[in-house]
Amino acid sequence: MSYTPDQTDAKILSLLQANSNRTHKSIAIELGMTTTPIFERIKRLEREGFIDKYMAIVNKRKLGYKQTVFIGITLKGHTRNYLDRFVKIVATFEEVLECHRISGSYDYLLKVVVKDVEAYETFILTKLTMISDLGSVQSMIVLSTSKEGEAVNIKL
Repeated sequence: MSYTPDQTDAKILSLLQANSNRTHKSIAIELGMTTTPIFERIKRLEREGFIDKYMAIVNKRKLGYKQTVFIGITLKGHTRNYLDRFVKIVATFEEVLECHRISGSYDYLLKVVVKDVEAYETFILTKLTMISDLGSVQSMIVLSTSKEGEAVNIKL
């Protein structure tokens, strides 16, 4: 039997998305509850897979990663072997933050973050184009970002 979160769980998830470093006590105070049921609810949300992980979102620019590029990829073939091999290889590239199998003109959309355009060129020449199953690569260099986020609007 699968667990269905209620409104209180939705509020807890929203608070944790905004700041995963919050204490159980601060969440309990905000929701007008005691700490123990908050702790138990969070543990259940973790067990049931509603919370995948906790992480800090770092400022990429302050760390020197100033270039984001989206890459549309088409593969030479579309058998399960081609798809699985591509995903396995791309998963090893530290520059790739996201890899999505998509419909439309491309087979995959990658989100790549590097220090600068020169680092992107190095990534393309030494890693991406070394994949033998590549059909075509279309780079879309991000000029500016007006919205970026990970939080999901939770409505039950």
